[in-house]
Amino acid sequence: MAHFNIPVFIPHLGCPFQCIFCNQQKITAVHHTASAKEVENIITTALKTLPCDREAEAAFFGGSFTAINKEIQQFYLDLVKPYLAEGALSGIRISTRPDFIDREELQFLLAAGVTTIELGVQSLDDHVLAASGRGYESRIVTQAVELIRQYPFQLGIQLMIGLPEDHIAADLETAAKTIAFKPDMVRIYPTLVIEDTPLAAMYKAGKYQPLSLQEAIEISMQMYLRFQQNHINVIRMGLHADEELTQGTNILAGPFHPGFGELVQQEIYKQQAALALKELLSGKKNIKQIALFANQRDISKLVGFRRSNIAYWKQVFELEEVTVRPDGSLSKDTVLVCDPRSLFPPLEVTRQEFIKSFLAQ
Repeated sequence: MAHFNIPVFIPHLGCPFQCIFCNQQKITAVHHTASAKEVENIITTALKTLPCDREAEAAFFGGSFTAINKEIQQFYLDLVKPYLAEGALSGIRISTRPDFIDREELQFLLAAGVTTIELGVQSLDDHVLAASGRGYESRIVTQAVELIRQYPFQLGIQLMIGLPEDHIAADLETAAKTIAFKPDMVRIYPTLVIEDTPLAAMYKAGKYQPLSLQEAIEISMQMYLRFQQNHINVIRMGLHADEELTQGTNILAGPFHPGFGELVQQEIYKQQAALALKELLSGKKNIKQIALFANQRDISKLVGFRRSNIAYWKQVFELEEVTVRPDGSLSKDTVLVCDPRSLFPPLEVTRQEFIKSFLAQ
């Protein structure tokens, strides 16, 4: 059954900190706290657009929900209760900081109908956390996760790459520690330089250099594959930015792309097919035509943006023609390559086979 979140943004509400990368008003294009009428309009309007066969949660994003005054938390959660009672919504999702989790708060959230808690962890490297002004150490994240796991909440972990003092080894270590938490879901966000943030001042002073788009794609791919290997759902890669954010000079620098997650998936398919091609063509000469097959849902990822993957395979393997076709018999995340002349048997590479090979490099 399909799952949908109905986002209600409450920018900076409850958050007493100024992380160097954060300007939630610009990220969400929301400049005030949502009123009762606005929350009701958001939910009822969204419900009209969703299919009947689905699950949906009201999702309070943008602030640190558990840092809000209890009366305000209760106010927002009570607005959702009628939708829960009539079965229009299956639950409530909140995002918050790991240093605002305790047993009393979790019991309150559970009684109020909250079903999913997403922790804005960002990194599990203490140097990165300190340089980013997060205000807590990684041990606080561990404590929060252990406490949440004592209750029947779904747990989400939000991670950022490219923060000050960050590097790929720290990102992969963060991914390994996150896997040990066994979360139900993960989000991966490349750091962007947003106007009117401390990070913007650092960037303008030449004290911070963001990741390039390709660097962000490659790091996200490595993290994604590790999560996929451990059956942890990555529900988003890249910032979901409002139109207001992407206009003008709100984004000063950084690896922003509206289809960032798709670019990561395309890179994975490019490398997965390259592994299959390398094995198929090893020791064979004069093969200049190749056909690749994938499930229909994966074809655009296999082809790549503007057929970039096809151009890559042609160049690397000195091919004259590469065709990509759908095959309904193939499982998702599987690539099959063959010689159109049928001189050699086709070769199939599943995602788990690719991950095992990729991570062994």
